[in-house]
Amino acid sequence: MSTILEMTWKEMLRKKVMLLTLLLTFVFLLAFWFVADTVGQNGTAVGSVHNGSELIVRFTNGVFILSLGFFFGAFVIAFLAIFSSFSVIAGEAEQGVMQALLPRPLPRWKWYLGRWLGFVTLGVLYAFILFVAILLITSAHAAVPRDISALLKSFLLFASVVPLLISVSMLGSGIFSALGNGVFMTMLYGAGWLGGMLDKLSGSLRLGEDALSVLHNLTGTMSMLMPADALQRRMAAELFSLNDISALVSLNSGGFSIMNISSYPSVSFIVYAAGYTLLAFAIGLLRFQRKDV
Repeated sequence: MSTILEMTWKEMLRKKVMLLTLLLTFVFLLAFWFVADTVGQNGTAVGSVHNGSELIVRFTNGVFILSLGFFFGAFVIAFLAIFSSFSVIAGEAEQGVMQALLPRPLPRWKWYLGRWLGFVTLGVLYAFILFVAILLITSAHAAVPRDISALLKSFLLFASVVPLLISVSMLGSGIFSALGNGVFMTMLYGAGWLGGMLDKLSGSLRLGEDALSVLHNLTGTMSMLMPADALQRRMAAELFSLNDISALVSLNSGGFSIMNISSYPSVSFIVYAAGYTLLAFAIGLLRFQRKDV
């Protein structure tokens, strides 16, 4: 199994998708630096540390910058996870690679688990680098959270999207063709993101109670079909400790409005997302055990 994991790492480092991701990440972080510098200068001369005005301004600027950074960072993590694994079964079966590997004395579950661990470990490592980079750039221009427990919980939620998407992507790769699974995963992730955006906009729309109820049911269903966006909103809630600061600042204005973190999923939804990931992994593994390759 460790051989398959190592092979997955080497394959990913050779693929153009990884090189392209790293190149775009560098461009994104460079642009993010200038955005953070511009936003960080906003209103910093107002008030003083003694009356707390400047502290609130710096914190609000930090929220805006971090929200913007993690908003786009979530897309990068998601598409790296999807496009690294969407053809792992169907693509290799079509190219004849799997026929050369599986006849050897290697149980199928070890191949599947090795592949899954390879994609997940590389994705989580990349998520950690991106998470730290966004925090460091923001801290150079504005205030950022310093609580270690909040940072740890927010990173775990930020990186949890990687095993979620890879589990679903590998399951889809055992059902659809490589191209079909790529389209399916992109649309599924897009549906979850759209559900989050609709939930965000619902508060600003002048709709009746019946219309809002229908809209909330729709967005809830879309989030349950793909919990990735909801996990990112929970990540932001943990990062900014919303339970502690909700009495001090408005959660419906400024930087808080970008990620719609004024309404975030409960702990029960996090448990649901974990069960969703485990179920997708288990079904994908069982299906691969019986698949004719």
